[in-house]
Amino acid sequence: MKFKFSLLFLFILLSSCLEKTKETVMNNTKTALETNLWLEYSKTSTVFKLWSPTAENVKLNLYKNGFDGTPYETHELSPFANKIWSKQFDGDLAGTYYTYQIMIDNKWLEETPGIYAQAVGVNGKRAMVVDLESTNPNKWNEDQGPKLKYPNEAIIYELHIRDMTIHPQSGSSMPGKYLGLVEEGIKGPNGIATGIDHLKEMGITHVHLLPTYDHYSINETKLDTPQFNWGYDPQNYNVPEGSFSSNPNNGDVRIKEFKTMVKTFHDNGIGVILDVVYNHTGRTKNSNFNLEAPDYYYRFWEDGKPSDASACGNETASEKEMMRKFIKESVTYWAKEYHLDGFRFDLMGIHDITTMNEVADAVKKVNPNIFIYGEGWTAGDSPLPVEDRALKQHITKMPQITAFSDDIRDGLKGSVFDDSSTGFVSGAKNTEESVKFGIVGAIQHPQINYKAVNYSNAPWANEPWQSMSYVSCHDNHTLYDKLKVSRKDADEATIIAMNKLANAVVMTSQGVAFMHAGAEMLRTKNGEHNSYNLPDSINQIDWNWKIKNANVVDYYKNLIALRKAHPAFRMTSANDVRNNLEFKTIENELVSYQISNHANGDSWKEILVVYNANTKPFDYTLDVSWQLAIMGDDFNFENGKTINQSVKVPAISMLIAYRK
Repeated sequence: MKFKFSLLFLFILLSSCLEKTKETVMNNTKTALETNLWLEYSKTSTVFKLWSPTAENVKLNLYKNGFDGTPYETHELSPFANKIWSKQFDGDLAGTYYTYQIMIDNKWLEETPGIYAQAVGVNGKRAMVVDLESTNPNKWNEDQGPKLKYPNEAIIYELHIRDMTIHPQSGSSMPGKYLGLVEEGIKGPNGIATGIDHLKEMGITHVHLLPTYDHYSINETKLDTPQFNWGYDPQNYNVPEGSFSSNPNNGDVRIKEFKTMVKTFHDNGIGVILDVVYNHTGRTKNSNFNLEAPDYYYRFWEDGKPSDASACGNETASEKEMMRKFIKESVTYWAKEYHLDGFRFDLMGIHDITTMNEVADAVKKVNPNIFIYGEGWTAGDSPLPVEDRALKQHITKMPQITAFSDDIRDGLKGSVFDDSSTGFVSGAKNTEESVKFGIVGAIQHPQINYKAVNYSNAPWANEPWQSMSYVSCHDNHTLYDKLKVSRKDADEATIIAMNKLANAVVMTSQGVAFMHAGAEMLRTKNGEHNSYNLPDSINQIDWNWKIKNANVVDYYKNLIALRKAHPAFRMTSANDVRNNLEFKTIENELVSYQISNHANGDSWKEILVVYNANTKPFDYTLDVSWQLAIMGDDFNFENGKTINQSVKVPAISMLIAYRK
């Protein structure tokens, strides 16, 4: 009995200790939520801070540089009641490098720059005290991005900074760099425009940059050796990636050059969107999160094993208050400090709905033109309850956020997970409802049979601009490669027609228009479907494509010009779409619809759109006379030929006609 009593007493004691520890962390969290945890710098003093609720001691190491040598000073930080460890230093410490170290179980963990680091040395190992004002380009205070009333006014061009100028014929004097991307006046083969001048020629409104914060994969000390990575392995969330700068050894340089890049885009009327990856970290055990507050920032299953909804080894816990605080403040920091115009959330479905709504609210206060979009799915299961996840099917609960529509993506070209799968443009049957669903922006529309939509049996968007219309992106095959691999029997002319029709549908759909860099010149990755770490020879934009496929480039330019000139293709509300967009003839491999009533203030009173995916021309019956705007490769927005009774729509093409 004594033995049983002792065990029982021990169990109660341990339970009590665990509850007290849990209570302490919760209390510490509560007070830390209201605290500014960013480095506080001025020319007269600097305050270093770190929240670590379970640390026994915290020390600060000061360095002369960002990459070698030993600390010239080490200081212990003082703990406050809320477990924020802090120390103030007098004088101007700008340019001083530093790391934190915490003690757990009487052992010092590895050094960390801290999760709120704003500048780092080479390879992101040490943070740097930075005078951010000194990194601002000339007239930075006057800098402004494009103004948007609704997100579907944007035409987004997704690119990787290195891809755009690393080809030896890009003409850039700074290939693969921030400044190379915005270098004006550079010419490629035969004098064609490349880099930012090409983007201006195309007419896009926003660039979407693949992850451009500091990530692990690229060794910044060996940039003479070609290296490539998409960057979905986050290291320092609040610092630009060093390999895209002219000097990653100096913590100021990457910041100055990133800001210069943004301002140059803005000066040319182009907004800048950053791809952000808060759902997982590039490392787990020795991530900056775990070197600061072990295990706190991550999710675990009930048995204590780490969860991995990202399929990258871990997943962060956005529902925890301090993680939510970090995400909100980090995104807001980029919006304020770098004047960004939008954010694309990788695997947004891993985050919780509350966090995403609070992020949207926070950035809108910084700049009402900023918009948020993301992948409304996960890459695996998560301990976060399904009903709390920021999934595509929950977009109605996130009224300021847009989600990618895999419905229209795969409806147009076939499943990204099956090489042989085809879609509407490539000859698949019974894809028309998925295409129609994409056209209206995933909203409720009385003419759609939701049971026949590929991935959604119900509408998931409140408004059309909450749906991202796209057919390809950095993931999976390029559009050209997907069409080639799924239709090995098709000749080159047919593949090109399919490519053009696919993005013609995207550019005339009511959601936000999104295109992958190079789709306009039939970009290929030589059939590779996952090029995240493959060499430049696979990932680069080969500017010879622009010459070879000049007709396709021109077609895309005209599509973009059409969308910008005619607001009927980007109505602002679901009610407007329902009231003004009526589907007409629908047959196998043919979808048509009419937009009426000068929709959204359009100069055209009525617009007829016909997508013919058949391999033969289609005789389309007309009830009234129309003026032809688009037929095959011919675009005429003002004085089009009059058509009546019927019109022969060319094979695998889009026709648009209008009445004023």
